[in-house]
Amino acid sequence: MKYGILVVEDNQLNRELLCDWLEVEGYEVCSAKDLKASYDVFAKRIPDAVLLDINLGKDDGLDLLAWMRQKPETREIPVIAVTAHALVAEQERILKAGCRACLSKPIDFQLLREELNRWLQNVKTS
Repeated sequence: MKYGILVVEDNQLNRELLCDWLEVEGYEVCSAKDLKASYDVFAKRIPDAVLLDINLGKDDGLDLLAWMRQKPETREIPVIAVTAHALVAEQERILKAGCRACLSKPIDFQLLREELNRWLQNVKTS
């Protein structure tokens, strides 16, 4: 069974680029442009990992992470932040909030591949 990845990204081009790359890598991909759409995805299927943009227009992507951590069925899902916030202090805030990794835009796809492999190796698919 393929791993399912949810991409939460408000920028359409970035979302399409990530989704296309993930599909080529062999993942099943769902995407959401904002927090509301991401909650809708979780209602249909719980992903194995989440790629999360932190700045979602008026929304803070970390709100999704906080919501996930409150639920037993989503608490352990690896979340990888994908952000334009390259400052060390911002990356520390993101990691402290519970993201497993923080990747700066533009995305280094080799690094993304390594992080996904690292965090998905312990995920049990049903």
